[in-house]
Amino acid sequence: MNLTLVMTKVFLKIFSRDRQAIVFSLIFPLLMMMAFGFFNSGEADPIAIGVADSADSTLSRNFIASINSNPLFDITEGTEESLRVQVINGNIGLALLIPEEFRGTPANIDLRVLIDTSQTAQMNTVIPLLQQGLVDVERDLRNLEPLFDLAIEDVEARTQTYLDFLVPGLLAMALMQIAMGGSGFNLVEFRRKGILKRLFVTPIQPKNFITGLVLSRLLIVIIQLSILLGIAILLLNITFIGNLANLYVFIILGTTIFLSLGFCLGSLAKTQQAIMAMNMLLTWPQMLLTGIFYPIDAMPTIIQPLANILPLSFVVSGLRGVAIEGANVLELMPNIIGIVIWIAIGLGFAIKLFNWKEVAT
Repeated sequence: MNLTLVMTKVFLKIFSRDRQAIVFSLIFPLLMMMAFGFFNSGEADPIAIGVADSADSTLSRNFIASINSNPLFDITEGTEESLRVQVINGNIGLALLIPEEFRGTPANIDLRVLIDTSQTAQMNTVIPLLQQGLVDVERDLRNLEPLFDLAIEDVEARTQTYLDFLVPGLLAMALMQIAMGGSGFNLVEFRRKGILKRLFVTPIQPKNFITGLVLSRLLIVIIQLSILLGIAILLLNITFIGNLANLYVFIILGTTIFLSLGFCLGSLAKTQQAIMAMNMLLTWPQMLLTGIFYPIDAMPTIIQPLANILPLSFVVSGLRGVAIEGANVLELMPNIIGIVIWIAIGLGFAIKLFNWKEVAT
């Protein structure tokens, strides 16, 4: 046990002296969180609409006031000619032309709308609201009561932003990168520098070496992910309703998966170039297919079965279930089972492939 603790302290000192590794293991997920936090911090700008009121009647002014009361719109009044130029130049989204007949009790009057057909998505939002404004004006004109009202009951539903969805995935991605880099890369480097040969003739046994490396890397992952999570909660104001103990269960188990897989790659690779290629081959598909940036359900149906069984998928969905849904470990037992299976696979291959005597020759 003393030798294991000695090795743990040694690996922690080695990592603490590698400032580049400390910075770059944090900087990518941190930049991603800050970028999405910035994009989600502002409110949408109102849609600029031009109105040419040729009627200049009480009815037309009421209609314009009804539209203007909606915060989605920013009304600009002008002539048809000037508004047409602004639509062409892209200064306004559309121009509404109210004819002179729009007064008194009009019937079957067409209101012309000048639009840029390339703005399809915007028009799908604007046109229904304009039609609702016309319905409100017509109802007031005919003294008609609404058929029904909406009775709104606040059930305190949790609002979720894309950043809330993204952060657990980024934590899982950082976990994978730190764990994989801390096991496989170190193993290849220690072999290349002859450190394993020297350790082989000391009282240190393979279990002390591997356990010390695992404990040190696990501690590093916990510290770095705690920093990222703290920044996300305190500075980016993400929604986190789960229990931290449940979250760290998934962090520890997920780290164990990728440390084991890293040892497998480190035992197979003979050079740093080889371990880099193997690492990319293992991590990049998981970054794209495990629901970090968008739900697995949104992927092509043929890919979903494969995506659901990847090791990072179990970690991502587990962290997301705790952080966003407030689930506990028991409720996420399918994820735990999947993680344990991958740990068994990773450790099995790591033990089989790692041969201390063969490395030492």
